[in-house]
Formats: sequence, structure tokens, C-alpha cells
Amino acid sequence: MHIYVDADACPVTDIVERIAQKFKLPVTLLCDTNHVLQSDYSEVIVVGAGADAVDYKLIGLCHKGDIVVSQDYGVAAMALGKGAYGIHQSGKWYTDENIDQMLMERHLNKKARRSSKRNHIKGPRKRTAEDDERFAESFEKLVIKALDI
Repeated sequence: MHIYVDADACPVTDIVERIAQKFKLPVTLLCDTNHVLQSDYSEVIVVGAGADAVDYKLIGLCHKGDIVVSQDYGVAAMALGKGAYGIHQSGKWYTDENIDQMLMERHLNKKARRSSKRNHIKGPRKRTAEDDERFAESFEKLVIKALDI
């Protein structure tokens, strides 16, 4: 099993690495040339800055039983299609049961934004220590499930 992180602006890479080290699991962080990362634990793959280049590289690398960390529902859907596990940086697991609903909501929200005369949308709220704790707990549970221990 391998853990792949869509690491462009991902706030949980340190948590992923800490838990992966605990279970002695390999991690690959994928980022584009605008978000170059360094890690003492993970392999870092830097992909060209083209639209969705990181996403396609990640999906090309992952296999059945791997874990994919991404906030992108499209990446999660493709990972699930390959038999991988998926988790959002909030700690929510992507599953075959919830991914279609998430993709539909994303589509409808995008459509609403395009039709709105007001294009100013507030960004996400500031991440808290509780958010990190919630992600760590959920991620460790997913690792245990994936390892079947």
C-alpha cells in the first residue's frame, strides 16, 4: 500500500507523514511547479503547472488498495474507480456511496457561481487545531482499514 497526496496547498501533509511513519508506509507528495515541496520522509514529485497535471499524474500512479488524499472530488472519483481509498483534508472519506452526490453538488455550485452576477465568493474558513485532530483521527482509521488490521 502507498499513500499519494495531492499536495498543492494541502494543509495536512505533515499529519499524513507522521501517521505513515507510524505504520511504515511510503508516501508520495505530488505538486506542481508553483508549490514545490521538500520532505525528509516522502518522495516528492513535481509536475508541470498545466491544468490538472498533478491530478492526472497522481491517478496514473495509484493502484487498488492505495490511499489518496485530495480535496478534489474528481480526483477522488477516479481513485475510487481504481479501487483506491480516498480522503478529503477535512477527514471525510470518499466512498462509492457518497462520491456521486459530491460531484453533483460541485457541478450545481459551479453552475450557480457562473450564473450569479455576484462572483465574489468567500474562501474557506481558517483551519483550526480541531480540524487537524479530526483529520488525523479519520486518516489513521482509514490506514488501519486499508491495512486490514
